[in-house]
Amino acid sequence: MTSKFKIAGWVALGALAGGLTTMQFQATARNAVAPLPLEEMQQLAAVFGMIKTDYVEPVDEKKLIGDAIGGMVSGLDPHSQYFDKTTFKEFREGTTGKFVGVGIEIGMEDGLVKVISPIEGSPAFRAGLKSGDLITKIDDTFVKGLTMDQAVKRMRGEPSTKVTLTIFRKSESRSFPVTITREEIRVQSVRAKVVEPGYGWVRVSQFQDRTVEDFVTKVDKLFKDDPKLKGLVLDLRNDPGGLLEGAVAISAAFLPKDVTVVSTNGQIPESKAIFKARSEDYSRRLGQDPLARLPAALKSIPLVVLVNEGSASASEIVSGALQDHKRAVVMGAQTFGKGSVQTVRQLTADTALKITTARYYTPSGRSIQAKGIVPDVMLDESADGNLYGALRVREADLEKHIASGQGAETKDAAREKAREVAIKKLEEANAKKADKNDTPKPLPEFGSAEDFQLQQALNQLKGHTVAVSKTMTERKAEGKSEDSKAQ
Repeated sequence: MTSKFKIAGWVALGALAGGLTTMQFQATARNAVAPLPLEEMQQLAAVFGMIKTDYVEPVDEKKLIGDAIGGMVSGLDPHSQYFDKTTFKEFREGTTGKFVGVGIEIGMEDGLVKVISPIEGSPAFRAGLKSGDLITKIDDTFVKGLTMDQAVKRMRGEPSTKVTLTIFRKSESRSFPVTITREEIRVQSVRAKVVEPGYGWVRVSQFQDRTVEDFVTKVDKLFKDDPKLKGLVLDLRNDPGGLLEGAVAISAAFLPKDVTVVSTNGQIPESKAIFKARSEDYSRRLGQDPLARLPAALKSIPLVVLVNEGSASASEIVSGALQDHKRAVVMGAQTFGKGSVQTVRQLTADTALKITTARYYTPSGRSIQAKGIVPDVMLDESADGNLYGALRVREADLEKHIASGQGAETKDAAREKAREVAIKKLEEANAKKADKNDTPKPLPEFGSAEDFQLQQALNQLKGHTVAVSKTMTERKAEGKSEDSKAQ
């Protein structure tokens, strides 16, 4: 594989993983089953029989059936999926925010696992791991050459088991081993801090079971730390989405009561719905209204929402609702464009079907699907430009993605050209790796003092000059027909 395809493949994998779905759960499949096409079912049975009798070696029947179901579902769109026992367990861990591991948020740097942040109170936190630490070995396996998913699987395991990580700490120019006992970890999907007097930053990294409660706790503390807050930045960059309920709640925290947050429309009656900024639409699982503890000032404080190409699904619902109601200035890059609803129907105790059942529409009736949210103010990723943004894959780039329902798609030649240029620049930089100054710098951590986009958001809140992107334009991935509208 050439370096060009390595880069493109890595980006595509990351973007697809980033397009996590906004979920609505249903415990059982619908009872009504359409008549089956007899001839095609006979062909399926014949193929199954031939494989059982004629294949070069015995094949497990359950695996054959599972693969057949998986193939049928994967042919629909990028987000419909059949969950077997293993993938269903991983999916549930993702939505609950709980897993067994060491407790670190990670990224990749120079082929190594980089510690973005140890989760407070986790085994890694207690062991003294720090932001910026690089993991070079997991037990006896070198990290170089592993994908992030492979590294994650090696660090996870059963409770009370041990894993040894070899750490390289750049600030101290030394490597050392750390043995950590795995525990159940609860991911913190919300972070918040006063970035400077009068201005706060709240980051939602994913919409999980506890996101709303964590949001309320963190925002309440933010206002206690600085009761005279004059502006707030809601950071949804690289937020892949999650639970619809959480998106409605976070939107409602900033919006007037009873205004529309999002609507959905599909074939089945349950898919036609309107969700408003009211407790009955986001607190069914939580019982009492979780937003009741929030300070009243949150409804009127000047607000900027930061988004990028990795903001998908639930984060697009929030940014679209706040934009349509003119409650916030949306800044950054055009979002991922995952505006479809996936319903999870459990098939057995250990398997399930995730199937696309509807599209999302913003309060003004815009389809999010394959278009995303276009910011009010376009920002580059850094003061040096927008190299990595051009590489990121969005919904409209994925094979078999469904259309918006509001017009035919058109090829975006400008974006394809930008991606080719960005890949060429990275390849040239990699070829000159001996000269470190020519290697593209990794983007700084979100929320840090070096975060260029955050600084522009603060400039917006203060009424100062904003370094607006001179090169980024709206991606017109789809046109809109005159008679199309959300229903």
